[in-house]
Amino acid sequence: MKRIIVAQCHQEISSFNPILSHYEDFKVETGSAVIEQHTNARDELGGALSVFGQANNVEVVPTYSARSLTSGGVLAAPDFEQLSGEFINALRSAGSIDGIYFALHGAMCAEQEDDPEGYLLEESRKVFGDDVPLVISLDLHGVPTKRMLRYCDAVVVYHTYPHVDFFETGERAAKLLLSTLEGGRHPIMVRVPIPALVRGDELITETGSFGSVIRTAQEMEKQPQVLAAGMFIGNPFTDVPELRSNSLVVTDGDSAIALEQAIHLAEMFYEHHGKMQVPLTDVDKAVSMALDILGQGTVALVDAADATSSGASGDSNVVVRALIDKGYSGRVLAPIVDPTVVEKAFAAGVGATLQTTLGGSLDPKRFTPLEVEGCVRLLSDGKFSSETFGDSWCSGPTAILEVAKVTWVVTSRPVSLFDRALFYAHGQDPKRFDAVVVKSPHCESHMFADWCRQVINIDTPGATSANLRRLGHVKCARPVSPLDEDVPFSPQPEVYE
Repeated sequence: MKRIIVAQCHQEISSFNPILSHYEDFKVETGSAVIEQHTNARDELGGALSVFGQANNVEVVPTYSARSLTSGGVLAAPDFEQLSGEFINALRSAGSIDGIYFALHGAMCAEQEDDPEGYLLEESRKVFGDDVPLVISLDLHGVPTKRMLRYCDAVVVYHTYPHVDFFETGERAAKLLLSTLEGGRHPIMVRVPIPALVRGDELITETGSFGSVIRTAQEMEKQPQVLAAGMFIGNPFTDVPELRSNSLVVTDGDSAIALEQAIHLAEMFYEHHGKMQVPLTDVDKAVSMALDILGQGTVALVDAADATSSGASGDSNVVVRALIDKGYSGRVLAPIVDPTVVEKAFAAGVGATLQTTLGGSLDPKRFTPLEVEGCVRLLSDGKFSSETFGDSWCSGPTAILEVAKVTWVVTSRPVSLFDRALFYAHGQDPKRFDAVVVKSPHCESHMFADWCRQVINIDTPGATSANLRRLGHVKCARPVSPLDEDVPFSPQPEVYE
């Protein structure tokens, strides 16, 4: 009987969000609760547990799972100390084991640790030694560091963006681990760093040029010697020393194939990276475009610079302020994070008129509070289910505030906005509005793009702006495109075995 540990630590951050993340921003499970919560779940652990559950000779040893409720700012040092301490202590209590699977993200960052995942892997090796096979899965927005690759045996990465293959990624990782334990596989990894950061519609794997790179990686995985292949585009908002894009190929003991194919993926990606940067429309122009089509259907005003699922604060009112200033007369739907306004709304009650300022309370260097007077239409506990995966989300106490023709969904904490669940859960159908502020860089096409009259990507301020040069990176290695001009690329592969 093979005893296999499963554990998880998952968070994506923006270094440019001034609000630190804390321990309470994570959903933590230990021991048997890990299996109870993730069996049949459509996440990486769910996929891995499905594979292990079908194996006759595997005993799953559940240890620890910490998954952030949504993305946020850098994790505070005491909170990372607590979280990492619990993670490692849970491993120590596992006893003798034969294999390890970790579901990690790759774009975490703590106040005094630029590479939290690498730290967890290094500390895990101190517990179990170097001979126990250790396979990890990562988000393709992850930053696979030298330390991560040094302390694990193989990496499996998502193949979709927007991400819909969490479960399948866990399955692939579990199968790779089992083949290493039972089939005598000897993983060799090759990483090729690429000095480029990208952010745009061409990254959508179903329709964009990045998808052709991913499909090439998937074809590589069909080869008998290739155990895993993929592309990391990094999270351009996690400002750490090794931030960049990377190709990664894992083979069964064949460094020559790994080198050849990792270089091929890297060169293919670099050839097209220039068109993977989203064209942005300035705010005034976007409002003029919205005015031009008023009455012809819904316009999606994409404010990805304030995307909470990417690590932004969520308290931007920039787009709505611009609509008001230009005299926009259509009905507008917009989400915003402002816990103080939610408290006031609960104190006032449904039906009450509330005069207050809205937004600009979390990231005041970027956003200015907006004077509003409106009616409290609805109050809720903020508990609802994701439209995409059906899992439980929570925006904390939440209020619907109607200010003239603007309907604000005001939450007391950030929540992911890559689908429409927050709107639906609070009685708001985007199709009933002339304009919807969408605080996510990309949603699945049926959510907005397929039916909206127009989708406009706006160049707004925020901690997750696709206008990367305005963010102020200080840690990432330079030169890197598009922060620098005319960045050369010559593949410098790194072999890990």
